[in-house]
Amino acid sequence: MLDVQNDGVTLSRGKLSRRTFVRIGAVGMGAAAITLTDFLNLKARGEVTKQPKAKSVIQLWMAGGPSHLDTFDPKPDAGAEYTGPYRKPIETNVSGIRISEGLPLLAKQADKYSIVRSITHGDNGHETATYVMQTCTMPGELAYPAVGAVVAYKKKEAGYRGLPPYMSVTQPLGRFTESGFLGTDYRVFATGGDPNANTVRVEGLVAPAGISDERAKQRRTLLQSVDDLAGCIENQKFAAMDSYREQSYSLLLGDARKAFDMSEEKPETRDRYGRNQFGQSCLLARRLVERGVPFITINSGGWDTHRDNFGRMKVLLPPLDQGFSALLEDLARRGLLDSTIVTWYGEFGRTPKVDPKAPWDGGRHHYGLAQSVVVAGGGFRGGMVVGDTDGKGEFPKNRALCPWDLSASMYTLLGIDPRGRLPHPHGCVAYVTPSATGEIQSGGLLKEIM
Repeated sequence: MLDVQNDGVTLSRGKLSRRTFVRIGAVGMGAAAITLTDFLNLKARGEVTKQPKAKSVIQLWMAGGPSHLDTFDPKPDAGAEYTGPYRKPIETNVSGIRISEGLPLLAKQADKYSIVRSITHGDNGHETATYVMQTCTMPGELAYPAVGAVVAYKKKEAGYRGLPPYMSVTQPLGRFTESGFLGTDYRVFATGGDPNANTVRVEGLVAPAGISDERAKQRRTLLQSVDDLAGCIENQKFAAMDSYREQSYSLLLGDARKAFDMSEEKPETRDRYGRNQFGQSCLLARRLVERGVPFITINSGGWDTHRDNFGRMKVLLPPLDQGFSALLEDLARRGLLDSTIVTWYGEFGRTPKVDPKAPWDGGRHHYGLAQSVVVAGGGFRGGMVVGDTDGKGEFPKNRALCPWDLSASMYTLLGIDPRGRLPHPHGCVAYVTPSATGEIQSGGLLKEIM
């Protein structure tokens, strides 16, 4: 249990297969709006006054848990045992907002994003904290779906057809089942492949190297001939396979695969994002947004800095700074930032006090009591800070917020009613966010920046 006395918030604990991919994929590329029912419910409660702008989400997931002190919540006056070598935070292009000196390019884009410095949930385990921050619920009797799965479900309910609605670049999240009780149709589709290559070779969508379109069409004809023969023996089994194959080949030979053709981008654009996996993953995410994919997670690992935290920051911060800043700048220039929510966070923060002892050698450990979240676009205003932690970054000092406050705000901007119901296979009552029950306290919507 975590009790934050300042504002009364109490927290109590009470691989998508390729076949599934072709079942949830289709030739059409249009992104449908969220259902009218959700929008009308939000409007009736006064939580939205006009049609929501957000159509897609890019979630920058820092697997392992990034240090808030070394990124977006620096504490230069806390002392060397807290700051390590990062004692000189830099000014951003928004007066009064400072971030880590390791993020100079992001400092120039601060007008496009806001920092929430007071997210808290109190869970220090990778598996459970990942579940908490991805589903924005606390562990309990029901295995909830990730936010991305909920968005995918709502988009499909409204008629979405196209690439998989919930995608991860490049690896699956792991640690929990993203689809929860919604079922395997809503598990994340991991692209695999190398976004730093000219073409991201996604199995089932982009043909393997050396396979031309003509050869793929020949294979399709051959398979059809074999199936016609086999169908004479056992019709029912092959009927379903025919449907899956037709959808798969329609994508393989159609325009959808062009999203993964990175050679379409100018060299200078690719250079701006950074010629590394994270930077090119950000660029691929932008391309997927352009093709209407509702929810894209960039799964960026390596942030579990128990050992030599500051040595790891020298490796992790430069590609983060370059890729994240380029993504914001590029989305804004293309007119996509207004309709695309971009988020940055991991499963928790890290211990504010550095552990100098061997074998940690200046490491930071798991810390669920305080972490920073960055949000941009899709209706979130930039250039603001919500909440704060104390002078050492150990606890929320004001405006303590819970993970479900973040998700409820995102859902609202997407036109999804956070108090709405989700289908459960056994008829259990399941709400989009746990705050809908009225049984769990929260800090409310992030209205300051909505």
